Amino acid sequence: MKLGVLTSAKRWSLLAVMALLIASCSEPADIPVAEEAPPTTPQVAVLPDAAELTAGLVRLDGKATAEITVGSEVITVELDGNQAPITAGNFVDLAQKGVYDNTIFHRVVTTPEPFVAQGGDPQSKDPNVPNSRLGTGGYIDEATGAERTIPLEILTEDSDEIVYGTTLPDAQIQSAPVLKHDKGAIAMARSGTNTASSQFYITLADVPFLDGSYAVFGYVTDGMDVVNDIQLGDVITSVKITSGMDNLVVPE
Repeated sequence: MKLGVLTSAKRWSLLAVMALLIASCSEPADIPVAEEAPPTTPQVAVLPDAAELTAGLVRLDGKATAEITVGSEVITVELDGNQAPITAGNFVDLAQKGVYDNTIFHRVVTTPEPFVAQGGDPQSKDPNVPNSRLGTGGYIDEATGAERTIPLEILTEDSDEIVYGTTLPDAQIQSAPVLKHDKGAIAMARSGTNTASSQFYITLADVPFLDGSYAVFGYVTDGMDVVNDIQLGDVITSVKITSGMDNLVVPE
């Protein structure tokens, strides 16, 4: 049976459903049914404590350049620690530790429209791990034996203060994020607000409906043709930081 051409509204609806799946956990998302509620007095959102959420985490104070090699092809990414210091710092630190080397892109969504290519699950290095588990793993810190997670981190256009630990809609913030989900953005996958660990995704198109809900921390500056050609199961041979390592701040 041949399907008709999707309307723009239907395409974005499908992509919105896909957005729910950008996660580092395999638990299904519950989609609540909207119900009418009596009018209430608007409440001012109380933001999570930034100092508490970021304590003890590495950070990138400035910019850095990463080269993500897929097979033998290179994708160059500029990481923006000025706008997303914790998220960018985490990626730089894990790259230096070799966490991403020989992992795979375990999720690539190109239909009904180009969406994202997602990788960075350390479990994907092990060929004995079933495909059904890929997308559920994160970086296990050797020092603690526990998974390292980082908070959601978004800087808005009308503030100098980064919002941590909550999405912009949940914080009732109307301003747009500085780092948007334009084509070629690199951002962190997560299952809950503060559960990002090692998994990242690169956008294959402009996906503005993700803005304010996921943390973008850089953009592809060269090799977008390589990104466009990524296939499910393609190996990330290595991720190397070629400049900006001196901007990485590791807590004592």
